[in-house]
Amino acid sequence: MHIPDGYLSPQTDAVLGIASAIAAAGAAYQTAHTVKAKYVPLLSIGAAFSFTIMMFNIPIPDGTTAHAVGGTLLSILLGPWAAMVGVSIALTLQALFFGDGGILALGANIFNMAVVLPFVSYGVYRLIAGRSNVQSKRQWIAAAIAGYIGLNVAALCTGIEFGLQPLLFHTPDGIPLYSPYGLYIAVPAMLFSHLTIAGPIEGLITALVVIYLQRTNPAMLQLRQTSDQPTKTFRYGKFVLGIVILAVLSPLGLLASGTAWGEWGQEELHAQLGFLPSGFQKFGDVWKHSLLPDYGRAGFDQSFWQQALVYLVSAFVGLLVIGLIAFIIQRHVRKSE
Repeated sequence: MHIPDGYLSPQTDAVLGIASAIAAAGAAYQTAHTVKAKYVPLLSIGAAFSFTIMMFNIPIPDGTTAHAVGGTLLSILLGPWAAMVGVSIALTLQALFFGDGGILALGANIFNMAVVLPFVSYGVYRLIAGRSNVQSKRQWIAAAIAGYIGLNVAALCTGIEFGLQPLLFHTPDGIPLYSPYGLYIAVPAMLFSHLTIAGPIEGLITALVVIYLQRTNPAMLQLRQTSDQPTKTFRYGKFVLGIVILAVLSPLGLLASGTAWGEWGQEELHAQLGFLPSGFQKFGDVWKHSLLPDYGRAGFDQSFWQQALVYLVSAFVGLLVIGLIAFIIQRHVRKSE
């Protein structure tokens, strides 16, 4: 679901970038007023979870891949505004450091995965969970359904953005300038992988974590109602350990062959079409400063184990940067409290 540069027109990037910037301003304001400094570690763990879980590519029967996002879980714990902050941090880091998602398209990716997904998921969760007891089965059922629906609505938005490009932006003789696939191809392609594989996995992961918290630390499922009560102290050691384990296992994401639909590079897209859209050629390679392009794999002829090593290094570099960002945010929040 990470849209690379060149697939969307500059106009589309601008509109979605402005929408995401407005949402980000609201998220920053809401988070600063609702998330206490002691909960910033949880916010950073959520960002780290989202970053890491997106490295696990899942094979799709049509030969492409997809991945979960993890935004539903953070929206359940801290609310959709904080979830937007956490997922946006992960997406920005992926684009800048690893070339996963475009720089020009960053606003579009934030809109789909950090705005649409958390808010839709949270709305579905609240609708189904209602005022049920935090230990109720209704809670984890609501979490599973919310994760599934939220991810698929985000995928639908992505498919629509892809599909509108050839309709709105083309040469006088009808040749697409950017994404070449219309709505009748892009929307079904995006929904197929997420309705069948990625969506159920997003729902399953969210539900399993909620069940775990119900048994071990149900108070964490009530943070939104108790965030103004400073008496409760949470220990995050097990969650940090869980993120580290996920990072260590992240090279498993390399086992899925194929590229996610709509994330093809120039050579792959040219092989499919027999040509490259001119807009794609112009804007498809604007960011050349990634620290570890494609998580360290781009431009190298590597064995699987070499790829696994650089993938692992990329995971821990990402976690380190997220930790530094969380440290800065926590210091700022403490000063404002």
